Amino acid sequence: MGGSGTFRERAAARVGIVALGCATGLACLASAGPAAAFDLFGLFGAEEAAPEPNAGALPYTLRIQGSEDADLLKTLEDVSSLYRLRKEAPPDGEGLVRRAAADLRRLPEALAGSGYYAGQIAVRVEGVTVSEGTVAAAARAAEAARGRALVPVKIAVDPGPLYRLRTIRVVDKAGRPFPETLLPPRLTRLDGEAPARSATVLAKEAAIVDRLRAQGHPFAKVVTRDPVVDDAARVMDVTFTLDPGPKAGIGEIAVRGTGGLDPAVVRSFVYAEPGDPYAPKAIADMRRALTKVEGLGSIRVREGEALDAQGNLPIFVEVTERERNLIGVAARYSTVDGPGIRAYYANRNLFGGGETLRVDADLSYLGNDLYATQRKLAGIKSDGFGGRLSATFVKPALWGTRNDLVANVFAGREAQQSYVVDSAGGTVGIRHRFSDSFFAQAGVEGQGGRSQDALGRIDYRLVGVPLSVSYDSTDSLLDPTEGVRITASATPYAGFLGSDPSIFVARAQGSAYYAFDEEARYVIAGRLGFGSISGARLDEIPANIRFFAGGGGSVRGFPYRTLGPRGPFNLPVGGRSLLEASLEARVKITDTIGLVPFFDAGTAFAGSLPDFDERIRTAVGLGLRYYTAIGPIRVDLAFPLDRIKGNRERPVALYISLGQAF
Repeated sequence: MGGSGTFRERAAARVGIVALGCATGLACLASAGPAAAFDLFGLFGAEEAAPEPNAGALPYTLRIQGSEDADLLKTLEDVSSLYRLRKEAPPDGEGLVRRAAADLRRLPEALAGSGYYAGQIAVRVEGVTVSEGTVAAAARAAEAARGRALVPVKIAVDPGPLYRLRTIRVVDKAGRPFPETLLPPRLTRLDGEAPARSATVLAKEAAIVDRLRAQGHPFAKVVTRDPVVDDAARVMDVTFTLDPGPKAGIGEIAVRGTGGLDPAVVRSFVYAEPGDPYAPKAIADMRRALTKVEGLGSIRVREGEALDAQGNLPIFVEVTERERNLIGVAARYSTVDGPGIRAYYANRNLFGGGETLRVDADLSYLGNDLYATQRKLAGIKSDGFGGRLSATFVKPALWGTRNDLVANVFAGREAQQSYVVDSAGGTVGIRHRFSDSFFAQAGVEGQGGRSQDALGRIDYRLVGVPLSVSYDSTDSLLDPTEGVRITASATPYAGFLGSDPSIFVARAQGSAYYAFDEEARYVIAGRLGFGSISGARLDEIPANIRFFAGGGGSVRGFPYRTLGPRGPFNLPVGGRSLLEASLEARVKITDTIGLVPFFDAGTAFAGSLPDFDERIRTAVGLGLRYYTAIGPIRVDLAFPLDRIKGNRERPVALYISLGQAF
């Protein structure tokens, strides 16, 4: 582990903590399973085939005895030359003994690194204990087996007692302790059972340095590491001498490698400014924000090696431009919502200013249509097919600012279980990015079309001024484990602007995520949604503007957009308000497999505000998650707890998609 000369002399005289990673780096500190050999997938414990005796070399068998600690055994195997080279037979007895001698130097260091400072190691070759005085005898004994038998080699391990960490002190180069405001006691506090292992000491050191860096000291480092072993008490005390280095702010931020992309666009997505306090989180936030620039490929944010004249740390943003054109196809399926397919084309740097143009074509079909008969009786003409063609254009960083121009046009048919809407329209707006996690948008929207449902046919025209805000502090788009997401919008479709009907539509949704452990293997997630429409009667509002609940992103287990008020022929007609809630417990069973029990509730209401006298539908379910590098693949089985009387929906619904439900 490095340290004072006194410690190095002590370590040379007996087993000690010595080098950080023994002789092979950190590998000797890693934990793993037992030393048994495994088959290809590690499932059946098949033993390795023993080598054959060979007249041209000295193959050998190896046994490591004396330790029941599987982690320690794996550490010794990682360090041992005899173990790592066991499939490569040495040419002679001398070569075999050289491997044994190397193990006699390395294995005691591995024992010490694992917290066993009084441990002993012995290596026997053909019954001869290898030592400085028995090298020749051991080599001759090995040679005697040439061509007739495998040389038996044994490593005898006596680990002795496991030592514990008693204290950790941190002082500056003058030997003075740091104030608690800079270095809280929790960082040096120890569990009474903390083993005196190199990995434990290194973890404490890393946490201490990270704390100093988070406080604005980019060059904080441990200068010396002085462990003192108390054999009588079987404990170790460690003193770190820490150089915090100067406190710094963020310096000039240089953008490099943009190619055909305007550097000012990239810079607009870096929300830190020169003079802001330095912190590793600020650097990580830069990297995360830049991933939202669709025209960028690789992104590297590098810190300078020295402070500038103002005492700030220069930052270098090094990027590459990705392929501009993108074509993709995606498919979806639900047992109640039916199948769907979407194709899209995107250009991620249309004119060199980071402009994105995306064209989407979506086709859906109600494969399991529960309401076909009722629709016919109500005079709604639908064959179950729906589609939408849309184009979205975004011009980021208008004139180098954090304002983006956003425009969208669409046309299509929305064919749902209880209505059909043919419509076309568009939106143009300005989005202002306050930070990586918070933006607001305002614009103008217009659409028109024809809506058919159980309440009749509506020819409508809507012109409005949509306003929206979004805040997202989560750590992942598809698999969040911490943070919150909040979106809210309000759109007045005013009669004096030409709207018919004249209505006011408001929506809001929030979700929160909390991990109970550092590895985020146990996560609780909750979601709450609300909506309201005022200004017109229910039968005057187009069906696609009304609120419905039910489906894979709402109340799972119920058919998509079918929960809420009912009209003629028991067809869902939607409501003027909405309330939804979901709760999930996301539990990782392994690194790639997880289980998610969940509870959903919600419905739409006839009035412009929720009326709790109306029945709120609920469902429970169990989900399976397969975690990939892209995101979790979601498979949910949902069971309605209070199925709608007279409906023919199935008692269970299956959903398959990429990403968590919310």
